[in-house]
Amino acid sequence: MARDSRDEMCYNTPKQRMEHIRMKIAVLDGFLVNPGDISWEPIAGQGEFVLYESTEPQELTDHIGNAEAVFVNRCNIGAAAMDACPDLRFINTFATGFNMIDIAAAKERGIAVCNVPAYSTHAVAQMAAALLLQIACNTALFDHYVKTCGWVETADRALTAIPHMELAGKTIGIIGLGDIGGNMARIAQALGMQVLAYRRHPDAALENEHLHFVSLEELYAGSDVISIHCPLNDESRGMIGEAAIARMRDGAILINTARGAILDDAAVVRALNSGKLYAVGADVFTPEPCGKDHPLATHPRCVATPHVGWAPRETRERVIRYCAENLAAWCAGKPQNRVV
Repeated sequence: MARDSRDEMCYNTPKQRMEHIRMKIAVLDGFLVNPGDISWEPIAGQGEFVLYESTEPQELTDHIGNAEAVFVNRCNIGAAAMDACPDLRFINTFATGFNMIDIAAAKERGIAVCNVPAYSTHAVAQMAAALLLQIACNTALFDHYVKTCGWVETADRALTAIPHMELAGKTIGIIGLGDIGGNMARIAQALGMQVLAYRRHPDAALENEHLHFVSLEELYAGSDVISIHCPLNDESRGMIGEAAIARMRDGAILINTARGAILDDAAVVRALNSGKLYAVGADVFTPEPCGKDHPLATHPRCVATPHVGWAPRETRERVIRYCAENLAAWCAGKPQNRVV
């Protein structure tokens, strides 16, 4: 049964505002966003606040309870949960993505759904650059070499025994030149790299002597490094597979800080084993978390991090603040960052 529209649920009068002070608010899986090092006050101060560090599927409806506003990171909220929790009026993700919410069901039931765009654009680009620099400079191996007295024992043999490369003059292909991809392009240009970029709607105003929009085929063929910054959808799922890799330069480097499922892991591992790909740097995997038997994450030519590019303290403080602003705006009848 369809519920009243969310616009009718907003709070536009002093009486409604006073009722909002007692609004029931639940955070369903707060630990990943805030393990205790920052304040929940921007959200908690807006009503009766309940915090759950995590929520298992069987706990979902109990944890939502009679909350009107719910904040989630990875919990899946579908039609059944919405029907079981008739007070639910507002859902906000602690992320830009909202694939954990049944958007069609929320729209049908008049539940507002908001997200948080652009809260970690610099941090994720920084992680992509860090993965690339680790591959290029091999700093972790050099650090181990020094700390284990290898420098003393083998004199200067490490200068050539441990591979490292210069990035200046090389070409990076960026798939998805949005906010994060754009930041990565600026970092790459600062390192002296040429940039080839692909996105659905190229913007000629962004082109310069060091950045050019090209087709995907041209990007694959012309790049020494390929960095992925596109969303996961039906078009991008598994797009880096046998066919795409075959078009790449021999010895290309692949960086993925977008979503793990964009890669066909089996094809990527085969390319690493054959030398077609020189190395992979990845902050995202399928599934997550991945264990010691994951063929890509544990590959010796893969630099792996546990999906932390988005998570510096500064970005987590920002996402909580933006979520609080979304809730306040919705209550004031001026919703922002609306998905539905």
